[in-house]
Amino acid sequence: MKFDDWEPVYEAIIRDFGYDRSGDERARDLLASLVGSFDLERLAAVRGATVAVAGAGPSLTDEHNLERSRTADVVFAASTAADVLAEYGVDVDCLITDLDKNPETARRLTRRDVPVAIHAHGDNEALLRRVVPDCVDEWVLPTTQAEPRGPVRNVGGFTDGDRAAFLADHLGADRLTFVGWDFDDPTVEPAKARKLEWAERLLYWLESRRGERFAVLDGRRDGIEHAALSGQ
Repeated sequence: MKFDDWEPVYEAIIRDFGYDRSGDERARDLLASLVGSFDLERLAAVRGATVAVAGAGPSLTDEHNLERSRTADVVFAASTAADVLAEYGVDVDCLITDLDKNPETARRLTRRDVPVAIHAHGDNEALLRRVVPDCVDEWVLPTTQAEPRGPVRNVGGFTDGDRAAFLADHLGADRLTFVGWDFDDPTVEPAKARKLEWAERLLYWLESRRGERFAVLDGRRDGIEHAALSGQ
């Protein structure tokens, strides 16, 4: 994902949520000061692979989804999906997180030589300061939704879940399969529901870019607001 392609979509997101771009940039610069450059060859197994992109929805523990996670070549887990999968004996190959729910998992995985994509945005500077220095630096992949700078990359994506999909795409995954994605989960708060709407839009955009059809969007495409994707 080139930033020129991502930027119009990013601008649509921050307009919709009323976010301050300068806050994202400030957090990006903070993260850049805390980490070194991540060697993407540590995730070389993604190239040509089937990647299970695990969301933290309640359906993750369905036996069918657990089996799909176990049989995928690579597992990328968003936030607490990593903890749920661990409970069922499924190892993850990368954790994608903004540290808002399970910072200890991020610390622990980097100490086990598992890459953790840590995301900087305008609301998590305090978490970055507290958690990132306790992680093993060489296993931290720093990301931003603003313009990339220094070691901090922008691979596309907004929520942990859709960013995991964009990261897998960036790394050359052959096929993406989605487990634990529950767009209509009635238990989520309104703000989270709005973020899930954007995640859905972004997956639609990604599948269009890849020339692929994600099963997780089957039966939903006609209801997706395409106009918001000004970057298409």
